[in-house]
Amino acid sequence: MPRPTAAQLAYGSCTVIFSTLAMLLLSQTSSGLGIAVITLSALALGLLVAVTVPLPKRVRSGSVAAVPAPAPAPVQERVPAQRETASVSASVSSASVSAVREPAGP
Repeated sequence: MPRPTAAQLAYGSCTVIFSTLAMLLLSQTSSGLGIAVITLSALALGLLVAVTVPLPKRVRSGSVAAVPAPAPAPVQERVPAQRETASVSASVSSASVSAVREPAGP
């Protein structure tokens, strides 16, 4: 599970604090059970707010269909052509004229 962002922590904390104060002031409860119920409901509301804060686009993967990136163009390797010099062409032509056959290995 990814770590919560700063926005999620801030929104969740503010929701817990303000909703607890508002519910305590509006209900005017003084019993321990009433305060416990209000506190737990404020925590649940703060958790819900923190989870539903929009995430950055790079983190969100399930809700938006990903558009595949275009495939890179194939790289064609350029190999320079071998230059033929006079000495190379002479040795190639003389070698082709007198072919030497060597015996096969054991």
